[in-house]
Amino acid sequence: MIKITARQVIKKECIAKYRELTRELVAKSQAEEGNISYTSNQSISDERVHCFIEYWKDQAAIDTHNATEHFQRIIPQLGEMFDEPEIVDLYTEVEF
Repeated sequence: MIKITARQVIKKECIAKYRELTRELVAKSQAEEGNISYTSNQSISDERVHCFIEYWKDQAAIDTHNATEHFQRIIPQLGEMFDEPEIVDLYTEVEF
């Protein structure tokens, strides 16, 4: 399993539109084959800070997701709303 965090700082005047677009992105992403979990999260201390937290079966599922119509259409629109560069990190779970 691969876990992704994608942290964004959104321009204050864009938050409502951002939420509208992410609602669609989350719903369609959660329905994809290979998706385990896909959520949009907002910072408690700063309403402009948002983070997608995603769990995917494998890299092939992520590649398929990145090629979907909804991802290709929505992500560029979200990028226009960023107040800072997005920070994306991929993780695998450490097993003890």
